[in-house]
Amino acid sequence: MIGKLIEKIQRTGAPIVVGLDPQLKFIPPSILKKAFREHGETLEGAAEAIFQFNKGIINAVAEYVPAVKPQIAMYEQFGIPGLQAFVRTVEYSRKKGLVVIGDIKRGDIGSTSMSYAASHLGTVDVGSETYAPFGEDFATVNPYLGSDGVKPFIEVCNSHNKGIFVLVKTSNPSSGEFQDRLVDGKPLYEIVGEKVREWGEESMDPCGWSNVGAVVGATYPEQGRILRTVMPKSFILVPGYGAQGGKGADLVHFFDRDGLGAVVNSSRGIIAAWQQEAYASYGEAGYADAAQAAVLAMRKDISEALGR
Repeated sequence: MIGKLIEKIQRTGAPIVVGLDPQLKFIPPSILKKAFREHGETLEGAAEAIFQFNKGIINAVAEYVPAVKPQIAMYEQFGIPGLQAFVRTVEYSRKKGLVVIGDIKRGDIGSTSMSYAASHLGTVDVGSETYAPFGEDFATVNPYLGSDGVKPFIEVCNSHNKGIFVLVKTSNPSSGEFQDRLVDGKPLYEIVGEKVREWGEESMDPCGWSNVGAVVGATYPEQGRILRTVMPKSFILVPGYGAQGGKGADLVHFFDRDGLGAVVNSSRGIIAAWQQEAYASYGEAGYADAAQAAVLAMRKDISEALGR
């Protein structure tokens, strides 16, 4: 699966993933009013508004980016209708040719971990029928429970040609409370990075990169430089660009000499671009065009930082 992502990155020239993390406050009033008129001010109405909003974003950016990353919590808050909107978003994204990274941050052990992996990356059997319940291409995984929580995902990845991104050094300010703690003289994030490298050897793609990648925040460029060396064959999913303060110049060391090895996520900076001063001229009716403009600006910023 990582080979498919790399092919799309090379074709678009954009190592970018659009975070589909919708909140009702990001959705233009016209979309909300239409959904509420049809479904009432209900969970179903909120879910319909989210999907229609996402659909507009996807249509606008599909030609310019390789992947999208829906964050499942933004959908779960609206209950079952929200999860249905998540599934519709995944299906529509894949229909438009995009790689889908399910930002689910799951992590457990044994049959529980296997069930998470099967539901998001694999299949489940119901009688004589087989289903892919959510159908993402990649998923984010929390490694806190160790190999018992990660290896079931790797098994499913290997049998279904899928991939995972393991949380290593996250972009949030308090990440260092645990991740920077020294263990035998090394910060914990580096030890986790070494495990990602080890796990990655169990799931190598023919392209030469592993289907086991890592999440490393753009807000920590020095740690990104270290981890790029620790995990030479693992792609890095880089959150924290834009709204969280990361910029293109911070990202250079996340990539290898060929300009591969990382894919950078922006969520609010793209999907809520129409609410920013720089894109205010698009107005609410042009929210999707504003998202497209933000993607193109991000691509330019990263390309210039990489000297392309």
